[in-house]
Amino acid sequence: MTGVEYISSDMVQAVIHKAELSQLRVELTPWDLQLLLVGPVQKGLLFPKPRHENSFINHLKASLSDTLLYFPPLSGRLATTEHDDEKVSFFIDCNNIGALFIHAKANGVTISDIMEPLYVPSIVHSFFPLNGVKNIEGVSNPLLGVQVTELVDGIFIGITANHSVVDGTSFWHFFNSWSAISRGLIHLPKLPVFQRRFFNSINFPIQIPKSHVQNFHDDFVVPLFKERVFHFSKQSIVTLKARANAEVGTGTTTTTNQMVQISSLQALLSHLWQSIIRNKNLEPNEDTHYCFIIGGRQRLHDLPQEYFGNVIKIQKVTMKVKQLLEQGVGSIALEMNKVIAANTGEDFNKFIETWIASPELLKISVSSRNLITSSSPRFDMYGNDFGWGKPIAVRSGSANKSDGKITLYCGAEEGSIDIEVCLPPETLNALGNDEEFMDAIITN
Repeated sequence: MTGVEYISSDMVQAVIHKAELSQLRVELTPWDLQLLLVGPVQKGLLFPKPRHENSFINHLKASLSDTLLYFPPLSGRLATTEHDDEKVSFFIDCNNIGALFIHAKANGVTISDIMEPLYVPSIVHSFFPLNGVKNIEGVSNPLLGVQVTELVDGIFIGITANHSVVDGTSFWHFFNSWSAISRGLIHLPKLPVFQRRFFNSINFPIQIPKSHVQNFHDDFVVPLFKERVFHFSKQSIVTLKARANAEVGTGTTTTTNQMVQISSLQALLSHLWQSIIRNKNLEPNEDTHYCFIIGGRQRLHDLPQEYFGNVIKIQKVTMKVKQLLEQGVGSIALEMNKVIAANTGEDFNKFIETWIASPELLKISVSSRNLITSSSPRFDMYGNDFGWGKPIAVRSGSANKSDGKITLYCGAEEGSIDIEVCLPPETLNALGNDEEFMDAIITN
């Protein structure tokens, strides 16, 4: 495969009809601020090539401009205010400086070059803009970058969005809205909500010590890894879920645990966790952790579903390697179920209070014993028709990738799930040759 050739780079601004939008200031909450030192959200979609090849780039720019009218933070920048006691605060200045739009070509690269290899080709990371930029650098860099890369027989639309500005829900709200406007929708049915009036307990702006955000250029080097997408059909997921619930007697009316049911995703991730650790040859008494990014919108009833920003917290399940490998998938999934169910709206509100009292910024850490899951198969990815057909596949960029990073996508077929697994080559190869793991994938 050849490399990527960059044709043009522009800043796309919103077509502002209301002057007050350009003066909008959006405060950052603890859910946003905790992400300042990590990388952005990078997700992209692979499409067949549009019939009108000569005009689709200009059409995408124009529709992006129209969409940014509804999402003014994404055409703005982060801004800071210096305070006494060596403290600083951050907010989004909706100044409409613009979002980055790059037109590129991957000469000689076809759709099959992306889809057919066992491992995700490294060139896919080149289909995303703003690589290597951390969220805190949104003070001087765009909060949104779009790269449209032409392939021989398709195009890839890669989006990089500042993670201190959006979580997965807000990211796909924007992506879905842009594709809808591109194919001719005049008015969005679900407008984003930017107000922070729902947080009565927060005295904005939140001040954090300058020392927390100084010298953010660390020596972290992404370890050598490969990525592979495993496809689980609807039937294989149903089978795995039934097996997990049967193992521990949940999900039936004949047990004292009748109100508890292991979900499809919990069964699937438990199977994945056990399989990966089995192929890492770790010491039996070592701790292994599975970290979840848990969304709070369903748990905070006063917060609208269209709230624009982060509503997430990280929770983890910990087991000894020996314990994990000796138990059935049902027991592991039940532990996941308990930890996830224990997170209430009250816990999310308490996180805000605790974080303000003692701010802590997340950093990428590497451990062969840990897995962390991001994204969700509930997001509408394959509904993004820009006017020439639905996507063929979903892929992610290099941001926040490390050993054990698990990214979830909905599958192209209803009810199926694709799991992008990031691991060292030898572990990923062993996982692919693990009959117990692969048998759950090919269940018919």
